[in-house]
Order: sequence, then C-alpha cells, then structure tokens
Amino acid sequence: MISKESLKKISPFLWEIPKSFRPDMRVPARIFTSEKMLDEIFNDQSLDQLVNVTTLPGIVGYAYVMPDAHEGYGFPIGGVAATKFPDGVISPGGIGYDINCGVRLLKSNLKIDDVKEHFESLAREIYHWIPSGVGKGGRLKLSIEELDKVLKKGTKWMLENDYATQQDIDHTESYGCLENADPSVISSRAKKRGSDQLGTLGAGNHFAEIDFVEEIYDEEAAKAFGLFKNQITFLIHTGSRGLGHQVATDYIKIMMQAMPNYNIQLPDRELACVPLNSPEGENYFNAMAAAANFAWANRQMITWQIRQAWKKEMGNTGGELSLLYDVAHNIAKVETHDIEGKKLKVIVHRKGATRAFPPGHDELSDEFKPIGQPVLIPGSMGTSSYVLCGTKEGMKTSLGSTCHGAGRRMSRRAAKKAVHGKTLKKELEERGILIRVGSIPGLAEEAPQAYKDVDDVVKVVHEAKIAKKVARLRPCVVIKG
Repeated sequence: MISKESLKKISPFLWEIPKSFRPDMRVPARIFTSEKMLDEIFNDQSLDQLVNVTTLPGIVGYAYVMPDAHEGYGFPIGGVAATKFPDGVISPGGIGYDINCGVRLLKSNLKIDDVKEHFESLAREIYHWIPSGVGKGGRLKLSIEELDKVLKKGTKWMLENDYATQQDIDHTESYGCLENADPSVISSRAKKRGSDQLGTLGAGNHFAEIDFVEEIYDEEAAKAFGLFKNQITFLIHTGSRGLGHQVATDYIKIMMQAMPNYNIQLPDRELACVPLNSPEGENYFNAMAAAANFAWANRQMITWQIRQAWKKEMGNTGGELSLLYDVAHNIAKVETHDIEGKKLKVIVHRKGATRAFPPGHDELSDEFKPIGQPVLIPGSMGTSSYVLCGTKEGMKTSLGSTCHGAGRRMSRRAAKKAVHGKTLKKELEERGILIRVGSIPGLAEEAPQAYKDVDDVVKVVHEAKIAKKVARLRPCVVIKG
C-alpha cells in the first residue's frame, strides 16, 4: 500500500518512490506534484499504476507521472516511461485508447473587443461546420484507398487536398506525419469506424473553444509565438476517434495472447506489452503511427472548418487564422535521451503527457529553435488554458515531457451525480462563457469541479522547470459533443 511515507521528497515539486519499495520494480518512480496536491493523488490508484509501470521489461531511468495524474488503463494518465530501443517493450496502455489525442491552437489578428459581438453567430456557425458527439460522421466520406493515404501521410494528405498550408505542417509536432505508419496492419473494422470521422470532435472531454489571451508571462516567447494581450484564439482538443480506439482494442487483445511467448509476466494485465522488435510489437507501432497520422489529419480538417466559419462570419476584416502549434499527448516515439549519463535511443511512452522539447532541439523547426517548442495545456471547461514552452531542464528531468491538462479529480459518473447539466450551462453563461453542446447530461461529466485546478497544475510544471509559462487563455465560447 503506497502512502505519503513511502515517498522521498527530491524537491518541493518532485517526489520519488524508491526502487526498494517493491521487489519487482526495475527503476524508481517519480511524481511531479506539490505538497498541496499530493494528498489528492492518493484518492485513486494512479500511484499503484505508476509502480506497476516500473516493472516493464526494458524500462530505463524512471517511470514518471505529471501533476495532472489520475487513474487510467494500465498506465496512469499523465504517465511517461522510456524503454530500450529496439528490444524494450511497447505497451498500448502507455499510449491510451485515443491514440494521438492532442491539442492545437489557432491565432487570429483580432482582439476580443473586435469579435465579442460575433460570439453567438460564430458559435452557431462553428457548431454547424464541426460534427460532434459519439459516433458522429463528418463531411468527408473517404474510400478505403483514400483513407489509407490519410493513414500513411497524415497532414501531408491534407495539404495535397487543399485543407492545409505548409505552415500548418511546419507548426505540427512531427510535422503531422509519422513515417513508419502502415495502413495494412490496421483492421478493416478500425478503418470502417474512421472512414467518415475526419473533421469531427467526438464527445467526452473533446472540444473546440474560442479563447482570448488574458495574461502574458514571458514577453519574448509570446512575441516569438505571435501572441498578444486580448488576442482571440481557437483551441481544438480531439484525437483519432473510433479508428484509434479500435486499433488499441485490437492490439491489446493480440498482446495479451502473445506475452507468454516472450516470457513476460506483469502485475497488471492492462499493461499488456511485447518487445518492439517482435512481429506483434512492430505491427502495433506501425498501426499506432497510422492512427496518429489520422488524428493529425482530423485536427487539420477541424482547423479548415473553423477557418470557413470564421471567414463566413467575419469576412475580410477577420484576416487569416494561423496555427501556433499542434501537440500530441497519447503517443509513443523513438527518441534519444541522456539517461544515467549515457545517450540512449529509447521508446518514449506519453499517456496524457505532452512533449516539451527545449530551445535548439533538432526536431523543432527553425522558427521554434530559439525559444523552444510551444506547449499547450488546456484547462477544464470554464477555466484557464495555458501556452508554455519547453526547457533544457525538462530534457534532463522528465524526458522532455510535461502534463496535458488539468487532470480529473472526479469520475464521470460522480460528476453527473454532483452536477446538473442545465444548471452548469446557465452558470457558465452567466460568467460570459457561451456553451454549444450536443448532450446536456454529458456536459455535467466535464464540469470544472470534476477537474483539478489547472492553475495549481501549471504552477508545478513551471516551478519544476519542465516547461515555462508563456501566456494564459480565458474561454469565451465552448463547443462540445
């Protein structure tokens, strides 16, 4: 049983569960949190799950969890772990069912006073353009041949078909395409689920928001990112929809059956894994990459749709909506990190965690190398969201990773019992936040009180120096499934 006494305090914002805590641990576990937030983490099984992650074959360094930690499938949400390349394991539970769920931020050239009288009609127009809700299909109906091209090329396919600009690609993590993607290792059922879902939000915690820049913390970084006070922005949060979920479902089943062939025994079957260089591991990695490409294409299609709505409502006075950045937070990637004094090629699992690469990193475009990678951390509905940038310290202490959001403190079921959807909608609109939602009961599941305080979460990130605050955004319009 993990208790506060089991933890060693490394710094005010970093705690460790030593390797000696349990005999099957291969590495220590580290938790980014504050004294204030620590007690809340013991309310679920997230730390037990973190300790289980340390038992993965081939894991190196530490298993980490971010300050938005909460219980997930296999890995805790907010979990980060690296395994040796190529013979360390890959685990779908370390990526999540919604492969490449992620966030992107669009910027306008207008201020809130220029746009606020248009919020009602903009909300209506965006809601019209973006299908949202469980199983909702989009405007694009792709043949299997066309879908395979999307799965292989990601945002590059969107560029070829006039739904993206070159700048969109340059401002997307991994340029919106993982090259190892292989559509042939994705099931026909997964493809069928994804064939009409490009440009859709889905339900749950996914959303599109109109925000404004409420505060600037770092003038130099904000200028480099093209952000200014009171600027209107658009935040998009969604992933690979039913296609990604099916890929995860298919391969978790395959891995559970294959593990005995590799003599893998784990404390939790939800950590199902195989060596990356096994046939099952390679197939999953390539299927995951294809699903990630689909998610980037999905967010790009939503971007195109928001641009259409913006142009229709604002006309020539609105100008163009440009992409600041798009970050994934459910993904596994091959990266090189300094671990225990050695440069190692590893498979980094980020599950509810965001890449946060520092200034000068080779994977960043020339535009972002001087300042570091933009990092986007959305809050819960009705609270602030943040723009940050990656740091050199984070590369040393967290595998260049940070949190992905506020993190749940209540289950969806508990939130629905505690909050009435209609009452919440009214309360938010009284605070000046316009809501467009497909499901009023579903709205209660995403109530602000169901989440941790995003300001506290981001304070830990900033003080621990795994990412640096640049700007805070405040919502004006929220569109949900």
